[in-house]
Amino acid sequence: MADTRAGFAAIIGAPNAGKSTLVNALVGEKVSIVTRKVQTTRFPVRGIAMDGDTQIVLVDTPGVFEPRRRLDRAMVKSAWTGADDADAVVHVIDAEARDKVSRGRGDGADKLSVKDDDRVIEGLKAAGKTAILVLNKIDTLERDHLLPLTQSLNETGVYSDIFMVSSTKGYGVADLKAKLSSLMPESPHLYPADQAADIPQRVLAAEITREKVYERLHQELPYASSVETETWRQLHDGSVRIEQRIFVERDSQRPIVLGRGGATIKAIGAAAREEMEEVFGCRIHLFLQVQVQPGWDENRARYLAMGLEYDS
Repeated sequence: MADTRAGFAAIIGAPNAGKSTLVNALVGEKVSIVTRKVQTTRFPVRGIAMDGDTQIVLVDTPGVFEPRRRLDRAMVKSAWTGADDADAVVHVIDAEARDKVSRGRGDGADKLSVKDDDRVIEGLKAAGKTAILVLNKIDTLERDHLLPLTQSLNETGVYSDIFMVSSTKGYGVADLKAKLSSLMPESPHLYPADQAADIPQRVLAAEITREKVYERLHQELPYASSVETETWRQLHDGSVRIEQRIFVERDSQRPIVLGRGGATIKAIGAAAREEMEEVFGCRIHLFLQVQVQPGWDENRARYLAMGLEYDS
């Protein structure tokens, strides 16, 4: 067998802890959706990072949180399944949020983040698993705040190693990558060396558009939308024609996505097209439609398409 290593590292944690940003930083390019909204990663996206002769398949799992509906339950189950099947588990914690709460300054979102962190810790204990702790967003903290934060988390007994990281600035990412590399088993590479993600292009295109919808309408349209790529056609000049449908739950949400005179959907399309051209390396002709579909998040086929279990 060739002297190579390859394996899986599951990235778990509370929603909005910075998991997707960390995966993108480890891979070296964007493979996972990143927005200001929590719970934006709905299914595991496999980013592929190379470290010398070692291939690390990073499973960016949906956040672990208290589920309230079918989609929530499927997402949380997917996160834990990713952890169960991995050679290494990385628990990402928003250090800024946890520090604020420890000092009595956290808002509702910070407190919810800490509650979800604790849910992950209890889940790891129950499963008898240890994880690598990544304290993320350390660039926002004063250095003397890190030691007590690290000590309190280390006392939980579920962490084998602790890394201080800023996914956005790149601090600590190389050290974490080296550690993950050392934990991968001897194996032939699982993917071609130049492949950055295990996600179909049409699915990635839908994720890009969904990200732009969230960025544009994060207050007006909380989680009530989904995007599907209906057609992907390569044209003679090397460009690609993509037709996508944005699903919303209620009639009142359709004009929100369209905007006055279609201005909002045009802006969403322009931003999505620009990023797709950068990601796919060709000219993109993007056509978007908005459709009202009540209960789109109860559609069994859509769960299968996202790699989630409908009966979670």
